[in-house]
Amino acid sequence: MKKSNYRDSKIIFLLGLILIVTVGCERELSDDVEFATFPKTAEVFIDGFSGGLNYFPFSGSKANAFTVDQEVKYKGTASMRFDVPTVGDPNGAFAGAIFPDATGRDLSDYDALTFWIKSTQAATLNEVGLGNDFGENKYLVTMTNVPLSTNWTKVIIPIPDATKLTLEKGMFWYAEGAENGNGYTFWIDELKYEKLGTVAQPKPAIFNGVDKKENSFIGSNVTIDGLTQTYNLASGINQTVLAAPSYFKFSSSNIEVARVSELGIVTIVGFGTAKITAAVAGVKASGSLTIEASGSFGSAPVPTQAAANVISLFSNAYTNVPVDFFNGFYDGSTTKTSDIKVGFDNFKYYSDLNYVGIEFKNPAINATTMGFLHLDIWTADTTNTPFVVKIRDRGANGVIDTNVFTGGPTVDDKEISYTVPANQITPGQWISINIPLTGDIASQKGNLAQIVFVGDINFLLDNLYFYK
Repeated sequence: MKKSNYRDSKIIFLLGLILIVTVGCERELSDDVEFATFPKTAEVFIDGFSGGLNYFPFSGSKANAFTVDQEVKYKGTASMRFDVPTVGDPNGAFAGAIFPDATGRDLSDYDALTFWIKSTQAATLNEVGLGNDFGENKYLVTMTNVPLSTNWTKVIIPIPDATKLTLEKGMFWYAEGAENGNGYTFWIDELKYEKLGTVAQPKPAIFNGVDKKENSFIGSNVTIDGLTQTYNLASGINQTVLAAPSYFKFSSSNIEVARVSELGIVTIVGFGTAKITAAVAGVKASGSLTIEASGSFGSAPVPTQAAANVISLFSNAYTNVPVDFFNGFYDGSTTKTSDIKVGFDNFKYYSDLNYVGIEFKNPAINATTMGFLHLDIWTADTTNTPFVVKIRDRGANGVIDTNVFTGGPTVDDKEISYTVPANQITPGQWISINIPLTGDIASQKGNLAQIVFVGDINFLLDNLYFYK
C-alpha cells in the first residue's frame, strides 16, 4: 500500500503543478513548435562509420572477424573487412555481427540498403540484411545466398515497406561461415540507405506463395511462415528478401474462428472455417491459409515414466532423440502431417490417413533395455477400421526394406504389428496405447528405425516413446 500511495501522491502533485503552470501562463503552443524527430542519416559506412553506430558480434562467432581496411576499398579511403574463419577455428565457428544505432534513425524516405562487395574467391554469403538490433527485431529483413566474386559488385536489399521504419536501430547485419571448410575474406564499401526509385513491382507472399489448407482445433496456434517480398530491380533481376511478420497486414475472413496477431500467430477461437490472407503496403500477398476448426481436445495424459527409463521420439515431457521425419510420404500414401500447438503442448496431426511412416535411422534406436512402445492418440472420427501400429528394425544391412505395405519385411528386417480394434477407438477421448516389444522384434530391438501407422482416421499424436 505504501508504494501505491506514494505513486498516487506524485501523480496528484504533478497534476497540480501542471494546473498551476497552465492557469498562470495561459499560453498556447506556437505553430512554429517542432516535435523531436529521429535523424534520417543514410550513411552506415563511407570511409568510416557514421555517428552512433556500434558493433556487436553474434554469440559463437569470431569476435575479431571485422576490421576497417585502408588498403582495399571500392571508393574513398577505407572499407569494411570481414575475415571468415576456417572450420575448427578456436576463435569462433563463423563470422557474424550486427551494427546497430542506439539512438535510432528514420529510414522511411529510402527504399533499399545498398553496398559494394568483393571477396578473395568466389563464394556465397549466407545472410545479410537490416533490422537486427538484438531486441525485438520487429522489422528484420534478410537476403540469403548472396553470390560473391573477386570483382566489386553492387548489392541492393529492398525494404518491404519503408513507411514503418520511422525509428529503426538495426542498421546492418551479416552471418557467414566457411566455404567448403575453408576461411576467406570479403570487403564491403559504400554501405548506405538509398531512394533508388527503381525498386518496383512488389510481390509479397506468405507460405512462399502456396495456398494451404489445414485442420485445426480450438485453442491451438498456427505460425505463418514463408514470408517474402520480391521486387524487380533496374537490372531486370527479381530480388526476393525474407521479411518479418510486422511488415505484413494479416486478415482473417472469420475472426470468430481464427484471429491473427501482428507477429503472424493464428489463434483458433471457434468452430468453422476461416481464410487467412495478408498484404504489404496495400499489395495483396500470394499464398493463404484456410483453417477448418474442430472442437477442443484437451491435453494428453501426462507421462509417469521416469526419464531415465524412457527413449522419447515426441513428447514435451522428455528430451527427444533425433527423428528423420514424421511422414515419409511413401508412394501411395495419402496421409498429411501438420504441427499443432496449444499453450505449451505440441502435437502431431495426421489427416487423410491410409498409412504413414516415422523413421529414425540416423541414428537408429537401441531399445535393448526397453519393454514397450507408448503413444497417445485422439480422434474426433468414428471408424469401422482398426488402427494398426507397426514397429520395425533395419536389419543387419542397415537398410529399411521398402515393401512394408506389399508383403512385409524380408528376412533381414524384423517387424511386429499391434492392432487397436475399431470398437476401442472412442471419438473425443485420448487413447493410450502400450505395445510390448516381443515376438519377432525382440531379438533385434537394438536397431529400431521405423514406426508405421495404418488406418482411416484423422488423429492427434502425443507422447511417442519407448520405456522400460
